Amino acid sequence: MDDKKPDTLVTFDTPDSDYNLGSCMIEGALDPCMIVIIGASGDLAARKIMPALYNLYLKGAFSSPFLVVGASRTEMTDESFRDRMRLAMSGHAGLDLSEWDSFSSRLFYCPLVYGDPDSFEVLSARLKRLDLEGSTAGNRMFYLAIPPILYQEVARMLGRADLSREQGDFNGWSRIVVEKPFGRDLETALALDSALHENFLEHQIFRIDHYLAKETVQNILMFRFANAIFEPVWNRRYIESVSITAAETLGVEHRAGYYEHAGVLRDMFQNHMMQLLSLTAMDPPSRFEADLVRDEKVRVYRALRPFPVDNLREHLVLGQYEEGDLEGAKVPSYRSEERVSGSSLIPTYAVMRVFIDNWRWQGVPFYLESGKRLKRKLTQIAIDFREVPHSMFRSIVGVEIAANRLILGIYPEEKISLTFQTKQPGAKVCLRSVTMDFQYNRDYKGPMLDAYEKVLVDCMLGDQMLFWRQDGVNLCWSFLTPILESCETCGDRAENLMFYPAGSWGPEEADTIMPLRR
Repeated sequence: MDDKKPDTLVTFDTPDSDYNLGSCMIEGALDPCMIVIIGASGDLAARKIMPALYNLYLKGAFSSPFLVVGASRTEMTDESFRDRMRLAMSGHAGLDLSEWDSFSSRLFYCPLVYGDPDSFEVLSARLKRLDLEGSTAGNRMFYLAIPPILYQEVARMLGRADLSREQGDFNGWSRIVVEKPFGRDLETALALDSALHENFLEHQIFRIDHYLAKETVQNILMFRFANAIFEPVWNRRYIESVSITAAETLGVEHRAGYYEHAGVLRDMFQNHMMQLLSLTAMDPPSRFEADLVRDEKVRVYRALRPFPVDNLREHLVLGQYEEGDLEGAKVPSYRSEERVSGSSLIPTYAVMRVFIDNWRWQGVPFYLESGKRLKRKLTQIAIDFREVPHSMFRSIVGVEIAANRLILGIYPEEKISLTFQTKQPGAKVCLRSVTMDFQYNRDYKGPMLDAYEKVLVDCMLGDQMLFWRQDGVNLCWSFLTPILESCETCGDRAENLMFYPAGSWGPEEADTIMPLRR
C-alpha cells in the first residue's frame, strides 16, 4: 500500500464501443417473484437490502411482477412497515425518492417468531394469498437478514412450513440467501450446511459474499483471461510476490457484540480475502460458467500449503488498534469501544504470508493483509514482478532498477495501473518510473449496479457464479481453523498481539511479514 506517487501518469483513453451498454446490466428477464426478508426490522435490511431493491426498481430491473414481504419479531402492519422503510431510505444521501410511493405499494409485512412453527404457518398462508393477488408465480427468495446464530433454526422452520419446496401450488422456485459468516470454524460450518440441506438443495442455497459482486472484483477474471498479454506472465517465472490488502478506517462501530467473538481472521480472511486470493491465483476454466469457475477456485484452496502453526510469528502478525488520530479526529482504542472488554485480546489487524503449492505458483508468497482503523480505506491487489535478470544499464544508471508493478484497485480508486521504466528526457541516461493508469468508470455514463443490487439480481436469476459453494467454505475453514485454534489457545496469546495507533498502517512488526507494505 505504497503512498509514493509515480513520477509520471499516463492515462489510457477509452475508445468508443459498439456494445450496447444497457444490455450489460441484466442478462435475461427477471422472473416474477416474492422477496421475503426475514429480519426486516434490522439494520441490514434498512442499510443494504431495501435501498438495493428500490434502486433496482428505479433502474427498471423489475419488468415482471414482484412483491417484498418483511418478516421479523417486531409487531408492525403493512403501513407501519412502509413508513419505517421510507424513514430509513431518507437517510441515504442522494437517493431519489420520487418513485417511493409506487415502490412501497409492493411492500408487505408479517410478524414472525423465529422458533415457532405456528408462526411460520401463518407466514406461509400470507405468502400464498399474496402470490395469488400479486401474480408472482410462486417464486420466492428468502433472505436471512438475521444473526448467523439463527440461520439453522429459521432454515428448518421454513422447511417445516413447506416453504422450501419447489413443486408447490404454483410450481415456482424457492431460494434461501445467507450472509457470511458461514460458521465460526470448520465444525460449525459443517453443522450449518447440514441444517440448510435438510430442506434445501444446493442449487437453492445462495451464500453471499458481497465482495464478489463489486465490479472491480469481477473484472479481475476479465483482465486476466480476456487479454492475451497478461496470462502468459501470470506465474512463478515472472511474478515475485502478490499482496492483497483490505484496509478500513472504520472501527468496530455497532458490531462489537459480533466482533468480540470473531476478530479479523473470521471477519475478513475466511471469506473476502480468500475470495480475492482465489480470483488472483486460479487457472482459467474451460467455460465461463458458475460451477466451472468455482471448481477452479476450489483447486486453489486445495493447493494452499498448510500453515506453519508451530512457527506463527514468522508467518503471521496480529494487531489491535489503540487510541490515535484519524482524518483529523481523535478516535478511541478498541478496548474502549462500547461492549468491548477492557482486556480484550481480539485482533483487529492481521497480515499473513501464504503459499500455493501448485505448478503455477510454487514458491511465490501471497501476502494477505486486513485491519480496522488504518490510515486510509484501501482495497487492492498488487502484483510485483521479478527484477530483470541482467541489467545492461548497471554501469550507466548506477542504481537498482525498480521492478514492474501491477495494481488492481478495488476501492476507493477502481483502476488498473501498471508501473514500468522509461528514460528520463535529456542527454544523460536516467531512468524514471511511469504508470499507465486505467480508471474503471472513465467515459462510462450508463447505470451501474452496486454489490447488493448485483447479488439480488443474481439470486433472482438463479446464477450462483458470485456465491460461495460449500466445498470452498469447508476448505477455507480447514486452512484457517488450525491457525485460529493456535492463536486462541496458546499461553502467550497476549504476547502475540501487537498494538498500533489508530490512523497508522498497523503494527511495525508487520513489516517483517510483508516487506513491500509501505
